[in-house]
Amino acid sequence: MFLRSLRTTKASLGSGSYGLAAHHGHHIASHRTFSSVLGHKESDALEKWIATPPTHTLVDYLNTEHLLDMYITLPTRDGTRRPYETPEVGAPLPYGHHLGFFHARRAEPHLRADGTDEDISPPAPFTKRMWAGGNITWNNDKPLLVGIKTYGVSSVTKSEKKGFDKGKPMLFITQKIEFLQEGSESPSIVEERSHVYFHADMFADRPKIFDREVKGIPTNTHFSLIYTPTPVTLFRYSSLMFNAHHIHLDKEYCQKEEGYPERLVHGPLTAQMLLEAVNFHYPDLKFSKFEYRATNPLFVNRELTVNGKWLNNNTIQVWCNDGATVGMTGTVQIQD
Repeated sequence: MFLRSLRTTKASLGSGSYGLAAHHGHHIASHRTFSSVLGHKESDALEKWIATPPTHTLVDYLNTEHLLDMYITLPTRDGTRRPYETPEVGAPLPYGHHLGFFHARRAEPHLRADGTDEDISPPAPFTKRMWAGGNITWNNDKPLLVGIKTYGVSSVTKSEKKGFDKGKPMLFITQKIEFLQEGSESPSIVEERSHVYFHADMFADRPKIFDREVKGIPTNTHFSLIYTPTPVTLFRYSSLMFNAHHIHLDKEYCQKEEGYPERLVHGPLTAQMLLEAVNFHYPDLKFSKFEYRATNPLFVNRELTVNGKWLNNNTIQVWCNDGATVGMTGTVQIQD
Protein backbone atom coordinates (compact mmCIF):
# COMPACT_ATOMS: atom_id res chain seq x y z
CA MET A 1 0.00 0.00 0.00
CA PHE A 2 1.23 3.46 -0.68
CA LEU A 3 -0.22 6.84 0.09
CA ARG A 4 2.61 9.33 -0.15
CA SER A 5 6.34 9.62 0.19
CA LEU A 6 8.48 9.73 3.29
CA ARG A 7 9.16 13.36 2.65
CA THR A 8 5.53 14.42 2.41
CA THR A 9 4.57 12.19 5.32
CA LYS A 10 7.13 13.87 7.52
CA ALA A 11 5.93 17.28 6.40
CA SER A 12 2.33 16.43 7.16
CA LEU A 13 3.10 15.20 10.64
CA GLY A 14 5.32 18.17 11.32
CA SER A 15 2.37 20.48 10.67
CA GLY A 16 0.22 18.70 13.26
CA SER A 17 -2.26 17.14 10.84
CA TYR A 18 -3.30 14.34 13.17
CA GLY A 19 -5.18 16.45 15.72
CA LEU A 20 -6.81 14.09 18.25
CA ALA A 21 -6.44 10.34 18.37
CA ALA A 22 -8.66 7.80 20.08
CA HIS A 23 -7.26 5.22 22.50
CA HIS A 24 -9.28 2.93 24.76
CA GLY A 25 -12.34 5.12 24.32
CA HIS A 26 -10.64 8.35 25.40
CA HIS A 27 -9.33 11.25 23.35
CA ILE A 28 -5.62 11.97 23.63
CA ALA A 29 -4.49 15.52 22.90
CA SER A 30 -1.92 15.76 20.12
CA HIS A 31 0.70 17.28 22.45
CA ARG A 32 0.74 14.24 24.74
CA THR A 33 3.89 12.15 24.71
CA PHE A 34 4.15 8.75 23.07
CA SER A 35 4.24 6.95 26.41
CA SER A 36 0.69 8.13 27.10
CA VAL A 37 -0.70 6.19 24.11
CA LEU A 38 1.39 3.03 24.37
CA GLY A 39 1.35 0.55 27.22
CA HIS A 40 4.48 -0.87 28.83
CA LYS A 41 4.06 -4.26 27.14
CA GLU A 42 3.59 -2.63 23.74
CA SER A 43 6.58 -0.36 24.29
CA ASP A 44 8.78 -3.27 25.40
CA ALA A 45 7.67 -5.35 22.40
CA LEU A 46 8.54 -2.52 20.03
CA GLU A 47 11.99 -1.99 21.54
CA LYS A 48 12.69 -5.70 21.31
CA TRP A 49 11.59 -5.75 17.67
CA ILE A 50 13.84 -2.78 16.84
CA ALA A 51 16.80 -4.39 18.63
CA THR A 52 16.33 -7.72 16.86
CA PRO A 53 14.55 -6.99 13.56
CA PRO A 54 13.14 -9.92 11.59
CA THR A 55 14.89 -11.69 8.74
CA HIS A 56 13.52 -14.36 6.45
CA THR A 57 14.19 -16.12 3.17
CA LEU A 58 11.54 -16.82 0.55
CA VAL A 59 12.00 -19.35 -2.25
CA ASP A 60 10.48 -19.10 -5.71
CA TYR A 61 11.01 -20.94 -8.98
CA LEU A 62 9.92 -18.03 -11.20
CA ASN A 63 7.71 -20.46 -13.11
CA THR A 64 6.34 -19.62 -16.54
CA GLU A 65 2.70 -20.09 -15.52
CA HIS A 66 2.90 -17.38 -12.87
CA LEU A 67 4.81 -15.13 -15.25
CA LEU A 68 2.10 -15.63 -17.89
CA ASP A 69 -0.44 -14.49 -15.30
CA MET A 70 1.67 -11.36 -14.79
CA TYR A 71 1.81 -10.71 -18.53
CA ILE A 72 -1.96 -10.99 -18.97
CA THR A 73 -2.45 -8.59 -16.04
CA LEU A 74 -0.25 -5.79 -17.39
CA PRO A 75 -1.66 -3.59 -20.19
CA THR A 76 1.81 -3.44 -21.74
CA ARG A 77 2.10 -7.23 -22.15
CA ASP A 78 -1.47 -8.58 -22.48
CA GLY A 79 -1.40 -8.52 -26.29
CA THR A 80 -3.58 -5.42 -26.74
CA ARG A 81 -0.76 -2.95 -27.52
CA ARG A 82 2.00 -5.15 -28.88
CA PRO A 83 2.25 -8.83 -29.83
CA TYR A 84 1.77 -11.19 -26.92
CA GLU A 85 4.93 -13.03 -25.93
CA THR A 86 5.21 -16.39 -24.20
CA PRO A 87 8.01 -16.57 -21.61
CA GLU A 88 10.47 -19.42 -21.86
CA VAL A 89 12.46 -21.23 -19.18
CA GLY A 90 15.97 -19.81 -19.04
CA ALA A 91 15.02 -16.39 -20.41
CA PRO A 92 15.84 -13.28 -18.33
CA LEU A 93 13.00 -12.16 -16.09
CA PRO A 94 11.73 -8.76 -17.33
CA TYR A 95 12.65 -5.72 -15.26
CA GLY A 96 10.43 -5.31 -12.20
CA HIS A 97 8.60 -8.60 -12.64
CA HIS A 98 10.15 -10.11 -9.54
CA LEU A 99 7.61 -8.00 -7.62
CA GLY A 100 4.97 -10.57 -8.50
CA PHE A 101 6.94 -13.42 -6.93
CA PHE A 102 8.44 -14.17 -3.48
CA HIS A 103 5.23 -13.51 -1.56
CA ALA A 104 4.58 -14.37 2.07
CA ARG A 105 2.56 -17.52 2.60
CA ARG A 106 0.47 -17.07 5.73
CA ALA A 107 -2.67 -18.94 6.71
CA GLU A 108 -5.66 -16.60 6.84
CA PRO A 109 -5.97 -16.76 10.67
CA HIS A 110 -2.38 -15.47 10.88
CA LEU A 111 -3.07 -12.32 8.86
CA ARG A 112 -3.85 -8.99 10.45
CA ALA A 113 -7.39 -7.64 10.44
CA ASP A 114 -6.75 -5.65 7.24
CA GLY A 115 -5.45 -8.72 5.40
CA THR A 116 -1.74 -7.88 5.61
CA ASP A 117 0.99 -10.26 6.72
CA GLU A 118 3.44 -9.68 9.56
CA ASP A 119 6.68 -10.94 8.03
CA ILE A 120 8.55 -7.64 8.45
CA SER A 121 5.93 -5.66 10.36
CA PRO A 122 6.55 -4.15 13.80
CA PRO A 123 4.25 -5.31 16.60
CA ALA A 124 0.85 -3.82 17.43
CA PRO A 125 -0.35 -1.13 17.58
CA PHE A 126 1.78 -0.29 14.52
CA THR A 127 -0.49 -2.13 12.12
CA LYS A 128 -1.24 0.51 9.48
CA ARG A 129 1.27 0.40 6.66
CA MET A 130 2.07 2.70 3.76
CA TRP A 131 4.37 1.72 0.89
CA ALA A 132 6.42 4.89 0.57
CA GLY A 133 8.99 4.08 -2.10
CA GLY A 134 12.21 2.25 -2.71
CA ASN A 135 14.97 1.40 -5.14
CA ILE A 136 15.99 -1.59 -7.26
CA THR A 137 19.48 -2.37 -8.59
CA TRP A 138 20.05 -5.00 -11.31
CA ASN A 139 23.16 -7.01 -12.11
CA ASN A 140 22.72 -7.41 -15.86
CA ASP A 141 25.68 -9.76 -16.05
CA LYS A 142 23.75 -12.20 -13.89
CA PRO A 143 19.99 -11.67 -14.50
CA LEU A 144 17.29 -13.71 -12.82
CA LEU A 145 16.33 -16.51 -15.20
CA VAL A 146 12.80 -17.84 -15.60
CA GLY A 147 12.23 -21.31 -14.16
CA ILE A 148 15.30 -21.36 -11.89
CA LYS A 149 15.13 -21.79 -8.12
CA THR A 150 15.70 -18.39 -6.54
CA TYR A 151 16.07 -17.10 -2.99
CA GLY A 152 14.80 -13.77 -1.70
CA VAL A 153 16.85 -13.00 1.41
CA SER A 154 15.13 -10.26 3.37
CA SER A 155 16.16 -8.19 6.36
CA VAL A 156 15.11 -4.97 8.07
CA THR A 157 18.16 -2.74 7.76
CA LYS A 158 16.80 0.44 9.31
CA SER A 159 14.09 1.40 11.80
CA GLU A 160 13.59 5.08 12.52
CA LYS A 161 11.15 6.59 15.02
CA LYS A 162 9.39 9.83 14.14
CA GLY A 163 6.93 11.93 16.13
CA PHE A 164 7.20 9.86 19.30
CA ASP A 165 7.82 12.91 21.47
CA LYS A 166 4.77 14.67 20.02
CA GLY A 167 2.25 11.91 20.58
CA LYS A 168 2.20 11.13 16.83
CA PRO A 169 4.37 8.01 16.67
CA MET A 170 5.30 6.29 13.44
CA LEU A 171 8.09 4.03 12.26
CA PHE A 172 10.07 4.35 9.04
CA ILE A 173 11.22 0.88 8.03
CA THR A 174 13.70 -0.03 5.30
CA GLN A 175 13.56 -3.63 4.09
CA LYS A 176 16.46 -4.94 2.01
CA ILE A 177 15.98 -7.98 -0.21
CA GLU A 178 18.72 -9.76 -2.12
CA PHE A 179 17.58 -12.09 -4.90
CA LEU A 180 20.02 -14.91 -5.66
CA GLN A 181 19.55 -17.86 -7.96
CA GLU A 182 20.60 -21.30 -6.81
CA GLY A 183 24.35 -21.81 -7.07
CA SER A 184 25.12 -18.09 -7.20
CA GLU A 185 27.21 -16.32 -4.57
CA SER A 186 26.06 -12.81 -5.44
CA PRO A 187 22.58 -11.34 -5.98
CA SER A 188 21.06 -10.65 -9.36
CA ILE A 189 18.81 -7.97 -7.87
CA VAL A 190 19.12 -5.91 -4.70
CA GLU A 191 15.99 -4.08 -3.65
CA GLU A 192 15.13 -1.72 -0.81
CA ARG A 193 11.51 -1.08 0.14
CA SER A 194 10.49 1.83 2.34
CA HIS A 195 7.38 1.51 4.50
CA VAL A 196 5.83 3.74 7.13
CA TYR A 197 3.92 2.16 10.01
CA PHE A 198 1.37 4.11 12.01
CA HIS A 199 -0.34 3.60 15.35
CA ALA A 200 -3.68 2.12 14.26
CA ASP A 201 -5.93 4.36 16.36
CA MET A 202 -4.17 7.52 15.23
CA PHE A 203 -4.21 6.44 11.59
CA ALA A 204 -7.99 6.10 11.71
CA ASP A 205 -8.37 9.77 12.66
CA ARG A 206 -5.69 11.13 10.34
CA PRO A 207 -6.98 13.49 7.63
CA LYS A 208 -6.34 12.03 4.20
CA ILE A 209 -4.59 14.09 1.54
CA PHE A 210 -5.33 13.12 -2.06
CA ASP A 211 -3.75 15.90 -4.11
CA ARG A 212 -0.52 17.01 -2.49
CA GLU A 213 1.55 19.20 -4.80
CA VAL A 214 4.62 17.49 -6.22
CA LYS A 215 7.42 19.77 -7.37
CA GLY A 216 10.03 19.13 -10.03
CA ILE A 217 7.69 17.57 -12.60
CA PRO A 218 8.74 18.51 -16.17
CA THR A 219 6.32 20.45 -18.32
CA ASN A 220 7.19 18.41 -21.41
CA THR A 221 7.60 14.69 -21.96
CA HIS A 222 9.41 12.40 -24.41
CA PHE A 223 6.95 9.51 -24.11
CA SER A 224 3.80 8.50 -22.28
CA LEU A 225 1.53 5.53 -21.70
CA ILE A 226 -2.13 5.68 -20.64
CA TYR A 227 -3.98 2.90 -18.83
CA THR A 228 -6.87 2.44 -16.41
CA PRO A 229 -6.47 0.02 -13.48
CA THR A 230 -9.88 -1.59 -12.97
CA PRO A 231 -11.17 -3.80 -10.13
CA VAL A 232 -10.10 -6.77 -12.27
CA THR A 233 -6.57 -5.35 -12.54
CA LEU A 234 -6.33 -4.87 -8.77
CA PHE A 235 -7.77 -8.32 -8.05
CA ARG A 236 -5.35 -10.01 -10.43
CA TYR A 237 -2.32 -8.11 -9.13
CA SER A 238 -3.31 -8.88 -5.53
CA SER A 239 -3.57 -12.53 -6.51
CA LEU A 240 -0.14 -12.48 -8.12
CA MET A 241 1.36 -11.09 -4.92
CA PHE A 242 -0.83 -13.26 -2.69
CA ASN A 243 -1.78 -9.93 -1.15
CA ALA A 244 -5.08 -9.88 0.75
CA HIS A 245 -4.82 -6.24 1.86
CA HIS A 246 -8.41 -4.97 1.90
CA ILE A 247 -7.33 -1.51 0.73
CA HIS A 248 -7.00 -2.90 -2.82
CA LEU A 249 -10.09 -5.12 -2.88
CA ASP A 250 -12.88 -3.85 -0.63
CA LYS A 251 -14.52 -0.50 -1.44
CA GLU A 252 -16.63 -0.48 1.72
CA TYR A 253 -13.54 -1.11 3.85
CA CYS A 254 -11.70 1.76 2.13
CA GLN A 255 -14.53 4.18 2.82
CA LYS A 256 -15.49 3.14 6.35
CA GLU A 257 -12.18 2.02 7.81
CA GLU A 258 -9.54 4.00 5.92
CA GLY A 259 -11.34 7.16 4.84
CA TYR A 260 -10.71 6.83 1.10
CA PRO A 261 -13.32 7.20 -1.63
CA GLU A 262 -12.26 4.05 -3.48
CA ARG A 263 -9.86 1.14 -3.63
CA LEU A 264 -6.19 2.10 -3.94
CA VAL A 265 -3.87 0.98 -6.72
CA HIS A 266 -0.93 -1.06 -5.40
CA GLY A 267 2.32 0.84 -4.94
CA PRO A 268 4.30 -2.01 -6.55
CA LEU A 269 1.94 -2.05 -9.53
CA THR A 270 2.48 1.66 -10.18
CA ALA A 271 6.25 1.24 -9.74
CA GLN A 272 6.19 -1.66 -12.18
CA MET A 273 4.18 0.39 -14.67
CA LEU A 274 6.83 3.14 -14.55
CA LEU A 275 9.37 0.53 -15.63
CA GLU A 276 6.98 -0.99 -18.16
CA ALA A 277 6.40 2.37 -19.83
CA VAL A 278 10.14 2.75 -20.42
CA ASN A 279 10.46 -0.82 -21.67
CA PHE A 280 7.41 -0.43 -23.91
CA HIS A 281 8.96 2.53 -25.74
CA TYR A 282 12.59 1.38 -25.54
CA PRO A 283 12.55 -2.43 -25.36
CA ASP A 284 16.31 -2.83 -25.95
CA LEU A 285 17.46 -0.67 -23.02
CA LYS A 286 19.15 -2.29 -20.05
CA PHE A 287 18.26 -0.83 -16.67
CA SER A 288 20.84 -0.60 -13.90
CA LYS A 289 18.91 1.16 -11.12
CA PHE A 290 15.41 2.42 -10.42
CA GLU A 291 14.49 4.79 -7.58
CA TYR A 292 10.92 5.84 -6.86
CA ARG A 293 8.67 7.38 -4.24
CA ALA A 294 4.93 7.50 -3.74
CA THR A 295 3.49 10.99 -3.52
CA ASN A 296 -0.32 10.66 -3.59
CA PRO A 297 -2.81 7.78 -3.57
CA LEU A 298 -4.07 6.55 -6.93
CA PHE A 299 -7.54 5.04 -7.20
CA VAL A 300 -9.22 2.29 -9.16
CA ASN A 301 -11.17 3.05 -12.37
CA ARG A 302 -9.31 6.30 -13.03
CA GLU A 303 -7.29 6.91 -16.17
CA LEU A 304 -3.59 7.12 -15.30
CA THR A 305 -0.77 8.44 -17.44
CA VAL A 306 2.83 7.33 -17.10
CA ASN A 307 5.18 9.96 -18.48
CA GLY A 308 8.90 9.90 -19.17
CA LYS A 309 11.58 12.43 -19.97
CA TRP A 310 15.24 11.84 -20.79
CA LEU A 311 17.40 13.92 -18.46
CA ASN A 312 20.65 12.80 -20.09
CA ASN A 313 21.97 9.78 -22.01
CA ASN A 314 21.75 7.52 -18.95
CA THR A 315 18.84 8.86 -16.87
CA ILE A 316 15.10 8.91 -17.50
CA GLN A 317 12.69 10.71 -15.18
CA VAL A 318 9.31 8.98 -14.90
CA TRP A 319 6.08 9.79 -13.12
CA CYS A 320 2.46 8.63 -12.98
CA ASN A 321 -0.41 11.06 -12.71
CA ASP A 322 -4.18 11.06 -12.43
CA GLY A 323 -4.97 14.34 -14.13
CA ALA A 324 -3.11 17.02 -12.18
CA THR A 325 -2.38 14.67 -9.26
CA VAL A 326 1.01 12.98 -9.33
CA GLY A 327 0.92 9.62 -7.58
CA MET A 328 4.49 8.41 -8.02
CA THR A 329 7.80 9.72 -9.31
CA GLY A 330 11.05 7.97 -10.15
CA THR A 331 14.26 7.80 -12.13
CA VAL A 332 15.57 4.94 -14.23
CA GLN A 333 19.32 4.63 -14.75
CA ILE A 334 20.33 3.09 -18.07
CA GLN A 335 23.38 0.87 -18.40
CA ASP A 336 25.90 1.99 -21.02
